[in-house]
Amino acid sequence: MSQKNFYRRRTLAARLTKLITQVAVGSAAASGVFLTAPRRTGKSTFAREDLRPALEEAGAIVLYADLWKDPTKDPGAVIVETVREAIGCDEKLMSRLAIAPGLEAVSVGRVSFNVNNIGLGKEIGLTKAFEALSDEAKKLIVLIIDETQHAITTDEGVAALFALKAARDELNSSKHYGLRIVCIGSNQNKLAMLRNSSEEAFFGASMVQLPMLDKDFVDWYCKGLDLPHDLYPFDVFQLFQESGYRPEILSAAADGIRFDLTVGPKAILVRFAELVRAQAEALNASLKMVIHSLTPIQSAVICVMGAKGEGFAPFESSTMELYAKAIANAGIATSEPRIEVPDVQLALMALQERKLVWKTSRGVYTIEEQVIVDLLREDGLLDDLV
Repeated sequence: MSQKNFYRRRTLAARLTKLITQVAVGSAAASGVFLTAPRRTGKSTFAREDLRPALEEAGAIVLYADLWKDPTKDPGAVIVETVREAIGCDEKLMSRLAIAPGLEAVSVGRVSFNVNNIGLGKEIGLTKAFEALSDEAKKLIVLIIDETQHAITTDEGVAALFALKAARDELNSSKHYGLRIVCIGSNQNKLAMLRNSSEEAFFGASMVQLPMLDKDFVDWYCKGLDLPHDLYPFDVFQLFQESGYRPEILSAAADGIRFDLTVGPKAILVRFAELVRAQAEALNASLKMVIHSLTPIQSAVICVMGAKGEGFAPFESSTMELYAKAIANAGIATSEPRIEVPDVQLALMALQERKLVWKTSRGVYTIEEQVIVDLLREDGLLDDLV
C-alpha cells in the first residue's frame, strides 16, 4: 500500500519518540512505556507506520513483535523469534555470538551459528543476545510488542517478559546503549496487570492513553474517498464518534456505496449514514447473540465479573452468593439447589472458549472487551450485583 493511503500522525509519533528515547530525571520510561487504545481504532497502524519510522529516524534499532498476528503461536515464542530475526540479518553479530562453546552450528555466509540457540533456556539467553546487538550497533534498541497482554496468558510468555526485564536492566546500564520496551494493547486493565504489582516484570512502567483519531483524520478521509458526491467532514465526524472511532466501519460503509450501482449522487449522504450505523449495530448484535445464548450459570458468572471489575474473585463465598443473585434477578428457575465451585470453573472455561473472558497464566480472569460490559449494563444485567 502506498504512503498516501495512510493517515500520518507525525506530531504524535515525534512526541512519543522523545518520551521513549530521552529519559528525563524522575521518568519511568526506561522501565517500559505502555500504549493503550480500544480495539480497531488504529493503534497498530500508528505503531507500524508512524512510531516505528520516527524511532528509526531518531537513531534507534526497532524490533516489532505482534503477539496476535498468529494466535496459534505462543507469545513467548513470538518475542524470541523477533530477536532471532534481527540477529540473523547481521553477519558481524552472528560472528560475535558464534564464539559460544558447544553450539550445533549451521553455515550462514562465512559464519557458523544457529540462531535457534538464542532464546529461553538456550545457550544464548535474551540478555546476551541483546547485549551483542547493542554493542555491535552502538545504538539504542526499541522493542515494540503489540497486544502485549497476550504474553501473560502462557508460562512461556511470562518467562519471556521477565527475560526482557533482565535484558532491559543490563542494557540500560552504563556498559551498553540502552533498551526500551514499548507495550501496546487494546485493554488497559489487561495491560495494567503487567505493571501494577512489584512482582510483575514491568512494575512502575508508564501508561499512556493514545488519543483517538480526530477531525483532521476525517478531513483527510473525506478528501480521499472519491465518491460520486462529496461527504461533509462535520457529519462524518459525528458518525465516526458514534461508531467508536473505528476507521474500518467508515471504510465498510464507503465500499457499500461504491458497489451499490443503484444509489444516486443525491442519496449518498443519507445512505452513508445508514451504512455506518448498520455496521456498528451489526458488531454489537453478534456479541449480543453470543451473550444471550449463555446458560444461566455462564450468564451469572459474566454478569458478576462485569459488575465487580478488577475486584472479581471467582470462588470467594460472597461472589458465589452474587452468582445466585444474578440468576434470581434474571427470573430463571434452576434445578440446582446451589452453585458449586466446579460449576463456576466449567462456566469460566466456556466463557473463554466463546472469547468473552480472558485468563492469565496465574489464573486471573477478566472480561475480554469493555464493550461486553457496556452491553451487559445496557440490558440491566449488572444491576444490584455490587
